[in-house]
Amino acid sequence: MAEILLSLTIIGVVAAITLPSLTGNINERTWNTQRKALYARMSQAIALMPALNGYGTLTAGDSSNSAVDTAAETFVTAGLSKVLKINNICDSEHLADCGIPEKMNPLAGSVFTTPKKLSELNVRMLDNTGTFDATRSDRSAVGYSALDTKTAAFETANGESVVVFYNPNCQAAMAENYAYAVQPKICANFIFDLNGSKGPNTVGKDIGFMTVLYSSDSSVVLPNIPPQKAATDVEFKDALSVCKKQDSEYRIPTLDELASIFMNNLLIDGQQQSSADVHWSATSESSSYAWAQGFHSGGRYPYYKGAKYSVRCVKR
Repeated sequence: MAEILLSLTIIGVVAAITLPSLTGNINERTWNTQRKALYARMSQAIALMPALNGYGTLTAGDSSNSAVDTAAETFVTAGLSKVLKINNICDSEHLADCGIPEKMNPLAGSVFTTPKKLSELNVRMLDNTGTFDATRSDRSAVGYSALDTKTAAFETANGESVVVFYNPNCQAAMAENYAYAVQPKICANFIFDLNGSKGPNTVGKDIGFMTVLYSSDSSVVLPNIPPQKAATDVEFKDALSVCKKQDSEYRIPTLDELASIFMNNLLIDGQQQSSADVHWSATSESSSYAWAQGFHSGGRYPYYKGAKYSVRCVKR
């Protein structure tokens, strides 16, 4: 009897040690599968929409009229819901009714309150948002303006809760070959919670983000961000090896993935702007230059490959 009790005790101790790890691994695999499935459905839906800009009504308001902002909500009701199965739609004041948690845990940093308008996610969407004019010595921004649109939310038929940030003035890709701002290219940004308001409400687990760029022939990206911080002072030729040294599954982000990381830095570092200003992309501009993303300005630049900038790796 004593031997049986001892064996049962040992089994119990081992189970207590290993069970949380096993449960965590199961959750991670489940979340990864759900994340990929949601991305596939969203990508298919976006591809079916003829254009992503122009939805809703936006007026700034004045002393005699109140501001009107139906942009994000109309984007969902009149656009996305026509090509994606949606069970419930909520305005910015009732996000909880669509299963959106009030607080979220970033990949690093402090807990933040779920943003309810564009500037609360990334204030840089409202400034520095023109196309940089190569004919001007100061590369000043021209020809674009953005309004601080409110969010909307919806629940998918599969049970995911999604917050929508929408830019109705977004532009198409124009084969730019000089420095320009990425903000006008960002049409929609989605923060999703795979299990609604249930925990852990943590980025990289049940919470993630994806971004849609370009008003036509759109690009939908879902950067898979590892917990490691970005490396700094790296030449372009060494950027990939820096990622591979951390993990064989890590790689350099595409230029559109970097735009999404810039847009959602609050979810990664717990603050809107990154401490590292310029990040290499995987895209070469020429034999001597590669495209990089500015995280303070939102500018996309072709930089000399021998210069040293930061690298933020993503998982395959």
